[in-house]
Formats: sequence, structure tokens, C-alpha cells
Amino acid sequence: MTRHHSSTSFALSRRQLLAGIGAGSFALAVGTGGRLALAQELADKAADAASLFEPNAFIRIDTDGQVTVVSSYLEMGQGTFTGLATLAADELDADPAQVRVEAAPADASRYTNPFLASIGFAVQGTGGSSAMAGAWNQMRQAAAGARAMLLSAAARDWDVDAAELSVEAGRIRHAASGREDGFGAFVATATTLTVPRQVTVKDPSEFRLIGGHFPRVDVPAKVNGSAIYTQDIKLDNMLVAVIAHPPRLWSTVRSVDAAAALEIPGVQYVVEVPAGAAYQGGVAVLARNTWVAAQGRDALDIDWDESLGLTTSTAQIFERYRALAEQPGNVSVEKGTILDKVPEGGHVIEATFEQPFLAHAAMEPMNCVVHIREDGVEVWNGEQWHTADQGAIAAAMGIEPGQVTINQLYAGGSFGRRANPFSDYVLEALAIARAAREQGHTGPVKMVWLREDDTQALQYRPATVHKVRLVLRSDGEIGSLQWRAVGQSFFPVPEGGTDALLVEGASDFAYRTGALLVDQHLANDQRLPVQWMRSVGHTHTNVVGETIIDEAARLVGRDAYEYRYDLLSDHPRQQATLKLAADKAGWGTPLAPGADGDRRARGIAVRESFGTVVAQVAELTLHADGSYTVDRVVCAVDCGYAINPDIVKAQMEGGIGFGLSFLRQEITLEDGQIQQSNFHDYPVLRMNAMPVTEVHIVPSGEAPTGVGEPGVPPIGPAVLNALAALIGSYARTLPLGDSVSLT
Repeated sequence: MTRHHSSTSFALSRRQLLAGIGAGSFALAVGTGGRLALAQELADKAADAASLFEPNAFIRIDTDGQVTVVSSYLEMGQGTFTGLATLAADELDADPAQVRVEAAPADASRYTNPFLASIGFAVQGTGGSSAMAGAWNQMRQAAAGARAMLLSAAARDWDVDAAELSVEAGRIRHAASGREDGFGAFVATATTLTVPRQVTVKDPSEFRLIGGHFPRVDVPAKVNGSAIYTQDIKLDNMLVAVIAHPPRLWSTVRSVDAAAALEIPGVQYVVEVPAGAAYQGGVAVLARNTWVAAQGRDALDIDWDESLGLTTSTAQIFERYRALAEQPGNVSVEKGTILDKVPEGGHVIEATFEQPFLAHAAMEPMNCVVHIREDGVEVWNGEQWHTADQGAIAAAMGIEPGQVTINQLYAGGSFGRRANPFSDYVLEALAIARAAREQGHTGPVKMVWLREDDTQALQYRPATVHKVRLVLRSDGEIGSLQWRAVGQSFFPVPEGGTDALLVEGASDFAYRTGALLVDQHLANDQRLPVQWMRSVGHTHTNVVGETIIDEAARLVGRDAYEYRYDLLSDHPRQQATLKLAADKAGWGTPLAPGADGDRRARGIAVRESFGTVVAQVAELTLHADGSYTVDRVVCAVDCGYAINPDIVKAQMEGGIGFGLSFLRQEITLEDGQIQQSNFHDYPVLRMNAMPVTEVHIVPSGEAPTGVGEPGVPPIGPAVLNALAALIGSYARTLPLGDSVSLT
């Protein structure tokens, strides 16, 4: 078998993780019945090192032949566990049925995200659609090392040459003697061998599982109810906390009458929770379960001191942003000479775009279990930002990060929310646990945000204003583009500095331009914390970029697809992906007519983000009353080597649904109070509104890139462009709502 040498040395101790197995195992096994049995089984195996072959931090094989893949990444529905299992199983030549995936504990010394580290961010965490990009070499090397050691162990046990052995579906065979056995038979011998410092990995031509159908490893547990989420954690002496946040942001508690709450059976404590830099604090009720705690919270009589509370409104924010957009900002990129005058026969597009604050609205609201012990802190949650949360807890407690144990569970979605830069909800859970401890409760505390708490708890996608001026030459070429963005940054930025994420997709504008000037204003003096959301800056910059390009095509009398294709001459991946989407959508052919009074059109958009190119064509029906429906979306994606095509397609479909929600969503403030609270006034796309979606994957032999986020950016502008084809004007302000003006 031909294999390629990896240039990365790989020599981690096979027993390196034994001390942490208990934490990682029990994180997925706390509960009752079968869950406790599983926990005991894993604990028994951990106690006997000889029963486990653990050549590195990512692969563990027991004497039954079961392969455990250790994931440093959070599984929040995006399919990461399955991707990792696919990489490991293919390189091991294992049977998919014998592979399970277990969440790693928080430990950046062993589980730093390789992709994030390569861009100078050496942390353990899940984000930036980086899991498969980071694991592509790392996990295959880990599995290849384990496979080589198992073959060496079999050769030693059978007294044969390792070159005479083969592996298929988790069984090692020696054709000459007819002997064969499963991986488990060689564990004892393998544990005595030296881990190879350099390993080889398969050539893609040898893949058996990568690129094909691999059953999702998380689905059975999620269907039968054995998957462990934060809500499933039940520990001895644990109380559930539900907190009352101030209705007017950043107000504080003047006084609280807890008498009515404490009379409710099951309510144990009422505690005041001081605000932190990134969380509101308030008054928490601790009880034996969530329902009782919520009843207690609602029975509180709180007098809020609003003297320091926020009083701003969304209208004031946008008024200020529009004013800033009229002034030169701090330059992000400047290329060529901007045209002041429109060339003879040319055109100019000047437009201001406004896009609102958005909430992540994951199906599982934020929650966290915290247990403060004498020797440290233990946490259970859907952990996405391991290193940052571990460090934030340690800093708050005045202890070392190593004294903070984080048990990573499944998460019911996130879209970036659980990777909060300032660990907001985790620190609020810690603050509640500390306050309860001061009143005598020394057991664990599970903080639960209800949907309303989650929607109104800040950390939104930033609102933005973009002002653009696009000058076209007489031949349709872009003479120059000026692009000014106004919004907030995710991290503090020095005076005069810029935030690259605010203008990603603008500063690297892919279309051919004679000159480009991108600048920005950061309105970071607002007391309204913001956070990255699925596809980050691309969520708003692609609305701007793809609609002005569409309008430019219209002005110069060019087909929207052909014009894009021509201007992307320096980006062949984008051209190829765009062409695939257009071809599969039947671009240029007439659409089937709608019902009486209905009009139909297509819109197109493309964007490269997180190393992945996605193009989408939306088919839309505009009804006589101004309402609209998106009927069909054709999506093409170039994500490098598609490890799991089914998951790639699912992520594109999910991204399309997520992005379509933006057309009807917004978070607004009035006198310092968030106006939205639940799905009735912050609508998420319903299943019956999801268009028929086709996903086509561009064949590629390149290393994998991300798919969790890149499906989002093109869909909004594709829909806006389809609408413009029918009504003759382009929407500049989101959300659109449920209908558009026909006049």
C-alpha cells in the first residue's frame, strides 16, 4: 500500500490521557440507568491501563476492539464527530460500527486547534469552520500511527513479517497462514511498543470511507435519548438557577422582596448576582428543578435602579452610524486611485446599507453546570471555547487554569454563541454558584436561561451601516470602489485601529476593480456587547457586495451571471463554483410561470469565506400582495476534499435556512430595553418555508476547508437580487419583513 510521509513528527505518549479519561468519559455518562452503567464500564477500563491501547491523545482502542476517537471539537449538530470518525476509521481501516467519538476535556497543551494555531491563535476551541481543516492531517496521522503499531503487534504475536499483513474492517489478516483477528487481540502487545515519530497516511486513491457515506455517529444517541446535553446533567445536591436580568440593560438591583418566591415549594435560595463586564447579572432563584426555579424567578418583586441603565434606542444607533458613514474612517485597505468623477459613458452607484443586530437563537438556550470545590472548579456544558472559558473561570476564582475541569457535552446549536470572547454566560453561571455558596449551598449549580433570557441577553451580531460608491467605466469595468463600514468590533481595538472581521469580504473584494478603498468606524463606546455569528463579517458584507455587483450588471446591460464570471477572472475557484450553480439551476432558461398575479425570477450570488467558495441561485415568487416565497435554491460548493458529502450538503442546507431567516429578523432596542423575546417576534425560518434545495459539490483533491459557515452569505443577496429583477430596485435595509412594496 502506497502511503505519503507526513512532514509533521508525531510522538505523543500512549498513556498521556489516562489521568483525564475519567473526566472525558463521565462527561458523556452522567445520568441514570444505562448512562451510569456506561460510566462504570469506562471507569473500569481506565483503571486498567493494559486493557487500553492509547498511542496518542486522539485514538484509544480497547480489548473488545472498540475504537474511541477523542474530539477536541464541540459537536453542536454540524457533524464534526462524524467527520473525525471518518478520518480515523479510514486511516485505521476500521469498521465504522466499531468507532465511537468522545469529547476531550479542556486542555490546550494537547488539544490546541491546529488551524487556529496556524493563524496565531493557539487555543482549544471550535470555530471559524476549522475543525476538519485542523483535523485533516492531525487525525489521520494519529490513526496511521495506531494502525502501524497494531500491525507491528500482530507481526510480533504471530512471528511474521508486518509487510505480509493487511487490515480490513477492523481485522488484521495474514494471508499466507490464514490467521486473522480483530484489533482488540493485539492491544496488550501494542501497549508495549514505541510510538513511531513519523507516520505515513493514505493517498486519496486509497480512501475507502473518506468521501463516501459514513453514518452519523451522534444520531442514534440523539434519537434514543441517551445523548447528554447540559439539561441532562443531574448531580448529587445540585440546584437549578433561573435568573432575572434587568429589563433595562445594565440597570442594577436596588432591592428585592423574595418572600413570595421562597414560599414556593422547592425554592431553596434567592441570590443577588453582580453584573460582570460582559453579562447583566441580576437576581437568581435556585430550586430543585427548572420549572420551580422559573416560577420563583417570576414571583420576585425587584426594584431596579435604572440610574446607570442604558437608554439608547435602535433609531439613535443608526442615526449615529449614518453620520459616521459620512466621514472618512480608518483605512483597512487602499489600492489604486479612487475616481472622483464618473468617466464619460460610465455609471455610478452610491448607496447606504443598514443591517440590524441579530440574535443567534440556537435551539438550546445558553446553560451551564458549575461546581465549586475546595480544590478547583468543575464545569459541564456544550463547550465551544475551551481555553478562553477555562482561563476566564480561573481568573475569576484566583486559581490556575489547570484547576478548572471542563466536561464537554453535546450542544443544541450555537452558531458562534457559545464561543463568547468574554465567556459571558459561563461567568454568570460561576457568579451564581459563588453567590449560592456564600449562602451555604456547596453543591453544583445548573444555570438555565429560558428562551426569553437567551434572546435578551446581549452578545448580538453587530448592527452595521455600509456606504459604498461604485464607479463603472463605459465598458462596464469597475473603475473604483469606495466602501465604508460602521459597526462594533468583537475585541477592543487601539485608537485608530481597524477590525479585519468587520470588513472581511470587502477588504478582499474578489471582483476585478481598478481601485479599492475600504475604511471603517468602530462604535465601541456603546454598552451593547456584540459577538461573531455564523459566517461573521460575511453575514453583512456579502449583502452589500453581491447586490451592488448585480446592480452594476443591470446598469451596463449585462447578464448577472456572465458579468460576475468575467469580473472573477483572477479567482478561478469562484468562477468554477459560480458556473456549476448557474448550470444546475438552468440559468438563462425561462422559469415555470406562477399562478395568476404571481411573478417569478432568479437571483444569484457567490462568496468565498473560510477557504470555501459557495455560489447560490435562488428562485423566487413575488405574489400580487407583495409577499414573496423562495421556492428553490441551487447551491454549489468548493470545500476542498469532501470528507463526508452528506454532511457538506446538510451544512449548506442549514446555512441557507439560517441566512433566509435574516430577511425577517432583527433585534431592536427602545429606551435601553430589548423588544424581542421569543420566536413569535424573532422568527426563525419554519420548515414549511424552507425551499427545495439542491447542493452540488465541486470535485477537489485539495485539503478540506470549512462548511459550517460558508453556506450563509450568498443566500440573502441571491434573494434580494431575484426581487430586484422583478421590482427594479434593490433593498438597502434589512430586514425586509414578510412583503415588499410593489410601487
